[in-house]
Amino acid sequence: MKSAKAFSVTPLVLLVLLVALCTASAQLAPVRRMPFAEHVERYDNPPAPPRKIETSPRMISQFGVFTSYQANVDANGQNIIGDAANECVIAVDPTDGNRMAIGWRQFDDVTSNFRQAGWGYTADGGITWTFPGVLAQGVFRSDPVTASDESRQFFYLSLRSDGFSFFCDDVWRSTNGGQTWSLISGKQGAGGGDKEWFTIDKTGGPGHGFQYQSSDTATCNGNPSSLIFNRSTDAGVTWQTPLAIPQSPQIGTLDVDANGNLFVGGAGDGGAFRCARSSNAQDGNQTPTFEQVAEVDMGGLLLLGGINPEGLDGQLFLAVDRSGGPTNNNVYMLASVVPSGRSTTDVMFVRSTDDGLTFSAPQKINDDPVNPSKWHWFGTFSVAPNGRLDAVWYDTRNAANNTDSQLFYSYSTDAGVTWSSNVAVSDAFNPFEGYPNQSKIGDYITIVSDNTGGNVAYAATFNFNPSLGQHEEDVYYVRVSPTGGGTPTPTPTATATATPTATQTPTATPTATATVTATATATPRPTPTPRFAPTPRPRSTPHPRPLGSRD
Repeated sequence: MKSAKAFSVTPLVLLVLLVALCTASAQLAPVRRMPFAEHVERYDNPPAPPRKIETSPRMISQFGVFTSYQANVDANGQNIIGDAANECVIAVDPTDGNRMAIGWRQFDDVTSNFRQAGWGYTADGGITWTFPGVLAQGVFRSDPVTASDESRQFFYLSLRSDGFSFFCDDVWRSTNGGQTWSLISGKQGAGGGDKEWFTIDKTGGPGHGFQYQSSDTATCNGNPSSLIFNRSTDAGVTWQTPLAIPQSPQIGTLDVDANGNLFVGGAGDGGAFRCARSSNAQDGNQTPTFEQVAEVDMGGLLLLGGINPEGLDGQLFLAVDRSGGPTNNNVYMLASVVPSGRSTTDVMFVRSTDDGLTFSAPQKINDDPVNPSKWHWFGTFSVAPNGRLDAVWYDTRNAANNTDSQLFYSYSTDAGVTWSSNVAVSDAFNPFEGYPNQSKIGDYITIVSDNTGGNVAYAATFNFNPSLGQHEEDVYYVRVSPTGGGTPTPTPTATATATPTATQTPTATPTATATVTATATATPRPTPTPRFAPTPRPRSTPHPRPLGSRD
């Protein structure tokens, strides 16, 4: 851990930083096996000095029938030149699908990797967004996670550091659709650790309203590395003493089935995937125990580096079907993994029909031919209330340089036995540009589904910064559905799967209306709105290695 030290930025130092940023796309960090004992989150840059804020029109990127709307905009609905935003998570009001909030890592200036907890909210289905600022000005935060409950409350779990203590989380709550947030757990009161995720029990059973959190083994304030799980029985206000999960599944999400059973997915010791189940976590009078841990073959391992030099190329996403139909209580897992003998990733999926005891053989969701040069990364998915599965990921299949990426979408209506033809839903972007003095575009993206489609929060580099001569990392919202882009007015019943938000007062100005409902095609021709066309440069792709042991 590094503590912050005061320093001054001379014109020469600033020039060096700008030159480094401009050449980021050509110089990748070495790809390495990720040692789990080495904590990726570091407080190693103080906040950048104040600067004059310049703006440009916000990005609305049209690709076929799909429209991506920029979320990290200023009070006038304009793009902020020179900042960065990534690692975005979305929460949706289950009673009104037009009300959503996105949380992200906010970098006020790309010359510093000092990051804060940014967020934006919308009340019109994602067409316009308001970005009020950050949860706490000048406080280092990372790994945002958001979720909502049936009473229209939004929650934001945030990793916090003051430069001396680390890997401790706290919980914020919004009762007005993400417009404002209140700290409810107290400073670092949620415990937890690095790469944390949480879920909310919305089943109506004895654990209704309980919140469950798991993290990796970089735990809060030096707690034993095995203590990666904790629980709140009062909706995130207080958190109980952290506990171990057998075989330590981590870098993965949690969910609850219709009977209140809790499932935690992740990569365990040595990198093998696990699914752990607790049937008594829903009993507030008992200490949670995990009576079942299944090893799961995902067809490969998680990866660090390569197309995301200092970050993960994917995490393990677990979700449970609570549709009440024939697929009720199915447990699903999806991840971007590197198959044996490869150095690039595929999106792989498995299902369990027996409460997480056994799982199906791994199934590849990306339907392009196997190509060792192509990446399918940041795979994530969610389950709709009617049981439909929606999956999205970044994909390089159409890139001549094998690295320019597009957001892709596929869905399944038969519990993942078959999947629809993959559809590109965004224009291509260069993932190596816009780095905020940190060579990655975050570690994940997320989606929340309703009965007609899915709401996606993702990061991309569509905006161009003429001062730096490259594109910028920004946060975007796009609506996906089996019928195409659809209108951004989803059915008011939403469920969040992987759910990962304050000091200005913006009022965003509507600048577009998406009303298309045409059927999606596999490779629509892009018609982006940017004022500057991307100019990617070919580059070599380093050969990453799978995640190894945490020892």
